[in-house]
Amino acid sequence: MRKTKKTMGAVLALGLSAAVVAALVTPGATASAAGNTLVVDASSSIRPVTHVGAGGLYAVSSTTEPAPGLLTPLRLKQHTQPAPGVQQLGNGATVPSGDVLVTAPAFTRDGAQSYARMPDVYPDFPYRWISWADWTQKIDTMVKARVDATGTTNINGWELWNEPDGTWDTAKAGPFLDGWTRTYRQVKLQDTTTPIVGPSYSRYYPDLMRDFMARAKADGTLPDVVVWHELEDETYNTVDEHVADYRAIERSLGISPRPISINEYGSPSQVDTPSVAAHYIAQFERTGINDAERAYWYESGTVGGLVWNGAPTGSYWLYKWYGEMAGNMLAVTPSGDLDGFASYDSTRKIVNVALGGTFGDNAVQVRGLASFGAQAKVTVNYTPRSGRMTNVSAPTQISSTTVSIVDGAVTVPITNQDYLGAYQVVVTPAAGPTTSYQQVYEAENATVVNAQRLSSTTASNGGYVGRIDGLGDGRSNSFVDFVVEVPTAGAYSLTTRYANGGAATSTQGLAYNGGAFSTVSYPTTGGWGRFADSAAAPLTLKAGYNVIRLAKGSPNYAGGSGFAEIDSITVRPR
Repeated sequence: MRKTKKTMGAVLALGLSAAVVAALVTPGATASAAGNTLVVDASSSIRPVTHVGAGGLYAVSSTTEPAPGLLTPLRLKQHTQPAPGVQQLGNGATVPSGDVLVTAPAFTRDGAQSYARMPDVYPDFPYRWISWADWTQKIDTMVKARVDATGTTNINGWELWNEPDGTWDTAKAGPFLDGWTRTYRQVKLQDTTTPIVGPSYSRYYPDLMRDFMARAKADGTLPDVVVWHELEDETYNTVDEHVADYRAIERSLGISPRPISINEYGSPSQVDTPSVAAHYIAQFERTGINDAERAYWYESGTVGGLVWNGAPTGSYWLYKWYGEMAGNMLAVTPSGDLDGFASYDSTRKIVNVALGGTFGDNAVQVRGLASFGAQAKVTVNYTPRSGRMTNVSAPTQISSTTVSIVDGAVTVPITNQDYLGAYQVVVTPAAGPTTSYQQVYEAENATVVNAQRLSSTTASNGGYVGRIDGLGDGRSNSFVDFVVEVPTAGAYSLTTRYANGGAATSTQGLAYNGGAFSTVSYPTTGGWGRFADSAAAPLTLKAGYNVIRLAKGSPNYAGGSGFAEIDSITVRPR
């Protein structure tokens, strides 16, 4: 969804009143009393860390905007970019930007993926329909361009239309449900591999969604990923209701559960407010959303205002904290308007909490810390609502203290809380994390392409990646991309914890930072889900962030032999 500059100005003008900002940004905030306690249970995991709320619509405008490396620390999961041949001029742009084939190297470089939004080949929004002959020709051209780009990976969906409740021209094109079926079948004539994404309504409409799913089931045109948008001021706190209603529709129609994408979230008054982003992400994590992307109200290539002039804004740091999360997401109980999300990395003994949403004196209680010993180190950081055109070079550290663990818990005060900003609470044993930097990376936390995250009690952290079976071109290759951070450049070794239930040694390709592939061998382990460590492979990494790929198939790699499941990788200095 986009608005004209005139409309945007009217919305922003409301921000001159603090009371109006409070009502727009955090409904009910001014009525919520201080004294709230957010409860985090480090012993109760709800899902693997996959950074489901980290991504954006038109987040990348070219391979150099945002600048390479700026987004890597955010571990962005999923974008939505315009399809090949984009003509859309959104939000005052003078030239089209963001073509999914042009920008693919940028998001692949950061370990992200992208859906391709097809109707953005039209120059106007709302889209101006011409004819079915014209739209069919456009579909064929877009799909052929993607199919011909055999070396391009990480494009994981065709979004057939955008906000049909307001942009589909029924008078000229006929009913949308007919149009969906016709478009779906036209795409499948050339591309039976890439998933289909939709229906992409501008908000959650129960009746429209029920009608759509019933018709799509009858026609054999169900989307692989179900999409709607959360763009109204109040919906930051109603995502759970929408997800519950949609799941009930699936059950009533006998449809297997689909991954859910909220590929536009945040109203114009919310998108630059870290506390509201924390509310949204908390909802996405609790409800099992597959992915969610920040809305595109302003400039492309800024991830909805996370960066400005090549540098972070205040909201960036909330997503940086999110990007630092590893292991499993935890059960978090909100209190009043105080909400947040948290993770526990058991390999390093780090609980990482991000929160926001109210004012006054409040607290965060972290339970389940019996294994930490008698004391814990607690660090509290803060980032403000800076606005999308004000840079913030770093978050502010409010405190770093050592506190006693009582009955397996610590309570951390957040005094004089800013209801627009966001806070991070990091809890470790008193001596600090078990390693000075992360060395073990769970496969289920990584970017998984044409493979599946699976659960097992025999896997470290309870999860692993299997069915890494695909060979062929960039639409069907199977691989796992790990975003790895090391403190210094130099020689490292990589060990893969894997399972090979076959009768012979299997192989995968190993590459990092876009370099050449080498071969990793996996001797049989006697069964699937029975894990062992591979021989160490040498790496030469740069200081900071590196993307490591383990692949059954990938561009510039002939393909591995046999099959293997990946539990985790360990990267240590040689």
